[in-house]
Amino acid sequence: MSKFDHLDLDGHLLRLLLAVVEAGSVTGAAQRLGVTQSAVSHLLDKLRAITGDPLFVKSGRGIVATARAEELAAEARELLRQLQHFAHSVDFDPARWQATYTIAANDFQRDLLLPALAARLRLSAPGVALRIIPSAIPRLDMLRNDECQLVISPRPPEGSDIVQKRLFEDQYRVFYDASMRAAPRDEADYLAADHATVVYEPRRSLDLDQHLAGKGLHRRFAIMVPTFSALPPFLRGTALLATVPGLLARQTFTGLASCPPPVSCPSNPMYAIWHARYQQDAAHRWLRAQLEAVVAPALAH
Repeated sequence: MSKFDHLDLDGHLLRLLLAVVEAGSVTGAAQRLGVTQSAVSHLLDKLRAITGDPLFVKSGRGIVATARAEELAAEARELLRQLQHFAHSVDFDPARWQATYTIAANDFQRDLLLPALAARLRLSAPGVALRIIPSAIPRLDMLRNDECQLVISPRPPEGSDIVQKRLFEDQYRVFYDASMRAAPRDEADYLAADHATVVYEPRRSLDLDQHLAGKGLHRRFAIMVPTFSALPPFLRGTALLATVPGLLARQTFTGLASCPPPVSCPSNPMYAIWHARYQQDAAHRWLRAQLEAVVAPALAH
């Protein structure tokens, strides 16, 4: 008989079990939960160790739940309902909340989402001071050490104690000064141009350039800056190209021309990321809901 320590279980593990059972795959569960496949696999291994059961076995190209997993899934649904009832029973009143809440975000997501979030807080939770710090490439210890309570980034750090949810997905566009040059005609024209880009860490390329390098393509950089908002002054009056999230056209890239990249580019997802300690916290859940509420209006403008 396998050892079972109930103190090792939490709502996140129960929700993960249900997601894999219902999706029938690790990939599907990861998409449903908004986490990476490796995070799902890691937590499944933890759950297997707790339950002493393989939980899922291969079947053709997919996986199927064991009888024990099906039994546990039924219990998990009830336990999650009880957890939700427990959380909702907390008498949380945003109007009485007094706190400094720290969010890590770079200038793109900061300018797109956080002014609207701040406006909602001033109306519903006036006692909350919102502190914004740069996220750069988010580190695990930012969340583990409570340097911030929430990160908004396209690059969630991987950790079994880190939770994430996809907020939206953007597509890259190429920005340029139309008075100085035309849109790049094709891949060869694009790669022959000088480029301006954002570099958050020395000697670490962007995901876009890692993607291009995998196809044997490399851009030539003439300008490297620490933020997206620093790029437009370098584009104006020059023939430089900048390949950045398309939604920036609504912010600091106004007045510049843009076109779809003439090379294959990955999509640009954006996630809300937090530590598992806040998963069931009433105040944190309320603020996450406020953040999600401002996404659709921000994308519609």
